[in-house]
Formats: sequence, structure tokens, C-alpha cells
Amino acid sequence: MKTKILIIGACGQIGTELTAKLRETFGVENVVASDIRKLNNDVVNNGIFEVVNALDYNQIEHLVEEYEITDVYLMAALLSATAEKNPAFAWDLNMNSLFHVLNLAKAGKIQKVFWPSSIAVFGPTTPKHHTPQYTIMEPTTVYGISKQCGERWCEYYHAQYGVDVRSIRYPGLISWSTEPGGGTTDYAVDIYHKAMAEGQFTSFLSENSELPMMYMDDAIKATIGIMQAPVDQIKIRSSYNLAAMSFTPKQIAEEIQKHYPDFVIDYEPDFRQKIADSWPASIDDSAARKDWGWQNDFDIESMTTEMFTQLKNNIYTE
Repeated sequence: MKTKILIIGACGQIGTELTAKLRETFGVENVVASDIRKLNNDVVNNGIFEVVNALDYNQIEHLVEEYEITDVYLMAALLSATAEKNPAFAWDLNMNSLFHVLNLAKAGKIQKVFWPSSIAVFGPTTPKHHTPQYTIMEPTTVYGISKQCGERWCEYYHAQYGVDVRSIRYPGLISWSTEPGGGTTDYAVDIYHKAMAEGQFTSFLSENSELPMMYMDDAIKATIGIMQAPVDQIKIRSSYNLAAMSFTPKQIAEEIQKHYPDFVIDYEPDFRQKIADSWPASIDDSAARKDWGWQNDFDIESMTTEMFTQLKNNIYTE
């Protein structure tokens, strides 16, 4: 049966680049992008696009039936820092959108579900370095709580109803092409823009706040990779740890200074510092590497070079 894909939340930070890659991989005619509003961007203009509310089961069901969807990528969510400002809505969006998609799969209307989790499922009691796949999870943010509960529901729907749901715990994601989306790790996107545009950056995290990070190209590679893996390779139905690199604001500033020696950084930690302090510094993703062959392509050095190349070519052109 031909793969027909629906992306919910296609205009978000990850969804934008995931949509482009899925269209390239499976054909524009086989990928339906959707979001809560219609923007003037490549997601909307370069393929099939539908306005859909992720909280409306009937709307999602209609699209699944109309386009004969086999795979759903549920990317709609309220991220960590934004969710703290509106906890009730964050819970509603992050949880009920998942239930809608899981229930459609349970009813046999779709074959496969991708749902992203996050390092936010971990908390201050979690081992901070080389955080294992199975460990203490006591998240202290609304976002983390919703993701931890979502993992449990994914596992439950697989065990009870045979739903083929697949998930990875994203670390902080860095991309040249999309604006920060309200996450605690988004300083690592903004810092590159500020380095080129202003030569100076004020970090909302302290200089030694080490967090797991990943270049967006690797995140997209992992997302499509786990969905294309044979079903017998997917051993974990809650969510897989995923890692590429870990660094601090100070370390990324030093890497940037190799390209822009006059770049200056200072530090004014805000409410996001407490969120960052509750998260791991590094992740053990050996299960993903062993089970379905995950491998990252980018480290901090190659990512920084690529970020500046892309920003020069596409954003900050002379």
C-alpha cells in the first residue's frame, strides 16, 4: 500500500523542515501538511495544505479519510517556556491531540503514528550525565509532564490495541531556517543570528548550562528513520533517547568566535534557567543506535560551519 502522510503542526519549528523532507522523499502528492492557520510559506505554497485544529477529532478524521492517510506525524505542541505561561491549554493541546491520533490508529484508520517526546520528560532527580533510556522521570514543567504522560499512553495503545506508534525524545534542536518556537534550548538558534547581525548576544541561560543538542538535519533524519524502520526493530514504544552533542552557552560562543573573533556574549539568566537546570546534560541513546541504526552526522564544529554557511546564503545575504 502506498504511503500517504499527514503532518499535523506542519508550520512549526520541526514541522517546516520535516514537511520539506517528506515531500522530497515520498512525493509532493503523497504528503498533506496541516496547521491551525494558513501562512504564506513553503509548507503552504509548495504542496497540499489543509487548515486543521489538532484538538478537533472530526477534522483530523475527515483529512485521514479524504486523502487515504496511512502515516500521521503529530508535531503540534506547546513547547516548554511557552507552556509554562498557559499550563491548562498546553495540557489540552499536548494530550488531546495525541488521543485523537491514537484513537484513529486504534480504529484502523491509519497504520503508523509518529509522536515526538522530549528530554523534558526528565527532571532534577534524573541522572544528569549519560541519562539512560530507563531511569527516574519526575518532570517539573507542564511540557515535560505532558510528554511523560504521552509516552505512557503510546506504550499502552501499542500493548493493548497493537497501535504502531513510534517516538523519539528530542534534545534541543538548532536550525537556520525556522524561528525559535518557545523552547528553553532556543538560545542556541538565536545566538547564530545575533552573532551575524549584531556581533553580540545575551544568553538567558548561565554560561555553564550544559544541555543535549542536535542539528535539525539530524533530527529530521532520525524522525523519518524510525518511521521507515522495519516493525521488528522498534523495541521501545514509549520513546527512544536520542543524542548528538552536548554543550554550554560558553562553549557555543567559543565555537562562534572561531568564525567571528569579535563576537561577545553576556549572561542574564531568566525563568528558563530553572527549566534547564532540571534537564540532563547528556543523553545515552545506545538503544536507538542498536535497535534501528540511529547515527548523527553533525557535531558542534560541523554544525556551526553549516549554520553560518546557510545563514550567509539565505538570510544575511550582502
